[in-house]
Amino acid sequence: MPDVPILNLAVALGVGLLIGAERERRKQARASSSAAGIRTFSVTSLAGAVSFAVGGPTLLAVVTAAVAVLAALSYWRARAEPDAGLTTEVALILTALVGGLAFLSPGVAACVGVVVAILLAARTPLHHFVSQVLTPDEVRDALILAGATLVVLPLLPDRAMGPFLALNPRSIWIVVVLVLAIGAAGHVAVRALGARWGLPLAGLASGFISSTATIGAMAGRAAATPTALSAAVAGAVLSTVATIIQMALVIGVTSLPTLRVMAGPLLCAGLAAVVYGAAFTRLALRQPARDDPDPGQAFSLSTALTFAVTLAAILVVSAALRERFGAAGAVAGAALAGLVDTHAAAVSIASLVGSGRMAPEQAVLPILAGLSTNTLTKLVFAFSGGQRGFAWRVAPGLFLVAGAAWLGALLTPAS
Repeated sequence: MPDVPILNLAVALGVGLLIGAERERRKQARASSSAAGIRTFSVTSLAGAVSFAVGGPTLLAVVTAAVAVLAALSYWRARAEPDAGLTTEVALILTALVGGLAFLSPGVAACVGVVVAILLAARTPLHHFVSQVLTPDEVRDALILAGATLVVLPLLPDRAMGPFLALNPRSIWIVVVLVLAIGAAGHVAVRALGARWGLPLAGLASGFISSTATIGAMAGRAAATPTALSAAVAGAVLSTVATIIQMALVIGVTSLPTLRVMAGPLLCAGLAAVVYGAAFTRLALRQPARDDPDPGQAFSLSTALTFAVTLAAILVVSAALRERFGAAGAVAGAALAGLVDTHAAAVSIASLVGSGRMAPEQAVLPILAGLSTNTLTKLVFAFSGGQRGFAWRVAPGLFLVAGAAWLGALLTPAS
């Protein structure tokens, strides 16, 4: 937006009119003549803009303080009225600040004004959602997820440490946050669509973030809600469909010749995952729909922490093997990398093909080795949730996907 004062004033006026229009409707609904309306908010926003234009931040602070004093007096006069709150008074102070912001960053000021107006207008649905829709467990889980993401994660060091310098605390905690977030996404899907449809769809979508984390989250869901066992198994196995799709994409971007020779194995693995996941989805759909008034927890913190500890152990073991045996060939290196991330193994091999240091046909074996060892990692996390029935149902699907990939390699004619 051009830095022209008249446009800055126009943004400030628009913000004041927008917020003031919403407050005017609220004022009419309350039948109160003392509350601030569209004129007060518009003038307040312009006062903030003009004060910043004339005297800078100092004069804006003085004007904002004056508005705060007037808002406090208004609240004191209306405190005896029913449904008296501080929302209008706080919004009035914020409007003065947004008016001043219009001279610094009109685009940001306009966004803030729109968001404030939406929040004010959504008063009833927001109150209903928090008080009637959300359960106490969901509120607690939301606070745990926010704390894990916004408090714990920034405090963790982002450097290699521990045995063989194999552990990065921030990277491991990011996995914990992923498991919690995937569990929360599955919970939202269950609330919206029911467990029979919600968990398979959430598993498929979350697999694009991390199939391993998705399997760990689904293990926790199966342990917490045994009646959703089939749907959780479907979500876990369908997450491997996303793994195959991502692998095809990263290999194709890195080396198209490698993608051509891997087309058969990837297609067979993807079809196996779809068939096995669809079978358990169908089994879940055959179960009667349940109207559970208590949807339970959004995720299991203990499962996420177990997932992180297991991942840390795998990282240390992988680093120890690499330290002991070295890079004993592409197959061993890809297999070790696959313990943590099958995509990293595939990209590293495809890069060798792209640089001419390996023939495309020679890439099949190490890439499949990485896929197979990653299957073992997923199997470990399937058992980490403590639901044996879930793990024993997921395991055949994981082995079927890996076996189908190897079968596809055997059936692909050598060029």
